Amino acid sequence: MMYINPEQLSSYLTKFINLLIDYSPKLISAFVVLFVGLYAIKLINRVIRKIMVKRNLDPTLTKFLADILLWALRILLFVTFISNLGIETSSFVAILGAMGLAVGLSLQGSLSNFAGGMLIIVFKPFKVGDTIEAQGVIATVLEIQIFVTKMLTGNNQTVFVPNGALSNGTIINYSMQGERRADLTFSVSYDSDIKKAKDILLDVLNKNPKVLQKPAPEVFVKNLSASSVDFAVRPWAKNANYGSVFSETLEDCKTALDQAGISVQPFTLQK
Repeated sequence: MMYINPEQLSSYLTKFINLLIDYSPKLISAFVVLFVGLYAIKLINRVIRKIMVKRNLDPTLTKFLADILLWALRILLFVTFISNLGIETSSFVAILGAMGLAVGLSLQGSLSNFAGGMLIIVFKPFKVGDTIEAQGVIATVLEIQIFVTKMLTGNNQTVFVPNGALSNGTIINYSMQGERRADLTFSVSYDSDIKKAKDILLDVLNKNPKVLQKPAPEVFVKNLSASSVDFAVRPWAKNANYGSVFSETLEDCKTALDQAGISVQPFTLQK
């Protein structure tokens, strides 16, 4: 059984108490700085967000800048906290810098996505709510995050596209102009009355209330192929009505041509 000298234990306890008393001001001040700093950071972040909202900044840019400011202030607070504890910060900052360099080299792809996110937010090729086509995906933008852009496809699938690839690739924004044209091709046999077929197709477009009259819808002979006469059918619609105009035009044109006894050949369509 181990014997504990009461005098030695008392000496250790006295030294510990003295050390605690000597160190307690630094400890208390450090935690005061920590808690006050956390509250101040929260307050500053809230004020900055309100200022950016009042100035009608893009919601994505507001969140992005606020998040960067939040983490920068937290890192500064942490350095201040350990400095108040009496820990030498110069060596810590050097270690932090070396770690940052190592992490940066190992995460080059992530840094590329970060830079891509900044470019997207600054130059705004699209915004939240826009329907875009990029990287082989057609979807509506839900959120532009720091590293990825979150999108929702028409069949309710969530897609995350890296910002690096997104900013460096071709982006088709279907929502930016507010109006969109559907490009369809109907093919009829050479035995058909071309003038009559054209009038029928144009009449279908003019009767659809969702088809815009400015710009006016167009129907014209696009090509004389080996076995058919190809008509280009081009109705304009608001972005919200584009899908229904596209499908209704297909159905109504086919029905109208059938009723007129005009044979419809296999055709192609372009979205």
